[in-house]
Amino acid sequence: MDQTAAADSATIDGLLDRAGTGPFQARLLGIFGLVWAADAMQVLAVGITAPSVAASFGLTIPAALQAGTAFFLGMFIGAPAFGALADRIGRRNVLIATVGLDAVAGLFTAFAPSFAALVVLRFVTGLAVGGTLPVDYAMMAEVLPAKRRGRWLVGLEGFWAIGTVAVALAAWAATSGGAAEPWRWIFAAAGLPALIGIGLRFWTPESPFYLLRSGRPDEAKAVLNRILLANGQPAYSGRLDGAASPRIGFAGLFAGDHRRRTIAVLATWLLVSVAYYGVFTWLPGRLTGQGFGFVRGYGFLVLLALAQIPGYALAAVGVEVWGRRPTLIGFLLLSAAACVAFVLASDATAIAAALLVLSFALLGSWGALYAYTPELYPTAARASGMGLAGAAARLGGLLAPSALAPVIAMGFEPAMGVFAVLLMGAAGATAMIPSETRGTPLA
Repeated sequence: MDQTAAADSATIDGLLDRAGTGPFQARLLGIFGLVWAADAMQVLAVGITAPSVAASFGLTIPAALQAGTAFFLGMFIGAPAFGALADRIGRRNVLIATVGLDAVAGLFTAFAPSFAALVVLRFVTGLAVGGTLPVDYAMMAEVLPAKRRGRWLVGLEGFWAIGTVAVALAAWAATSGGAAEPWRWIFAAAGLPALIGIGLRFWTPESPFYLLRSGRPDEAKAVLNRILLANGQPAYSGRLDGAASPRIGFAGLFAGDHRRRTIAVLATWLLVSVAYYGVFTWLPGRLTGQGFGFVRGYGFLVLLALAQIPGYALAAVGVEVWGRRPTLIGFLLLSAAACVAFVLASDATAIAAALLVLSFALLGSWGALYAYTPELYPTAARASGMGLAGAAARLGGLLAPSALAPVIAMGFEPAMGVFAVLLMGAAGATAMIPSETRGTPLA
């Protein structure tokens, strides 16, 4: 195809608008989505595997959950560390390294000879998973046109629902199939998609925003031409506007104009994650063993996972039609209302309906939050900002099982009441974020 230049100069956002969305973004979404689903399986396996791990090593379930604590601790460290590294050395190298570590440590977990080895492998897997989440989103945001960025970012988060369904099915199959140690099969199933994803990640180019910021405009233009040609548009031969800029670093995220948004964003991530992990760490075990009527067993867990898919679909529409912030606030308030409905429910049907709405709304909240956050920061701090947000979420994962244990021990209803308060607090924190990013170019 002949090269053409419509103007003497152009911006990255202008060229991405010209390229639109097409085969290039679809391939990238599939590559990232495969590992995103695997990461969801790793996260949700924490609660599902605890009874089986306890039986294998002669532990109590709370003791077995320490493997989950190690996993979340790894994520807490990995998210900001790999996010900052991606802002320093580029997205692509970190993408490949984290998924490789994710696959190797995740698969080795299935063969852990002792509980101590299991804890170490869970920690290393957590480091890798923590690193993939923020960098995937920073990279995906940086190859999308502004007018369609929101729905595609929510689409990536939608693979979390696929992973949720997959881990529930894997647990169901391992348990019903009479496996001696079901947790080994569940962790093997969780590691397999990441293993496949290693080779696919080598297809991923470097971010054009990162390349331009690093003073490499020719390489940035080459990546943009790759996107243009893949989507059936003529290549660009003019000059690329923009200049190199220094990294901002974590301290810069709490200075000047960034301070308010960073504090509000971190508060939102923390509160949502405490509620989410509080629900999905203890709920699977409770429902499979102590559920109400038909609201029990792995079959209902699969149904809960399937309820997440329309939540993502509505979030994908909402972030473009109503905006990122209103959509996120709406889903958070709906999640809180579902918790209240659970407390007030008097029979199994009402309980099931409340839980299905909660699953629908909570994952819609995550979809909007993941679409919103990377747009709030400039290229020099985007992966670092996402990494800090990821650390706040993993802190929530660490706090949820222990800090909420006394409330959870009291029963379903008090716990759900606490989750409702946390989710309303998250809606309030979101309202404090000072900007709406729908349709705006990346800085």
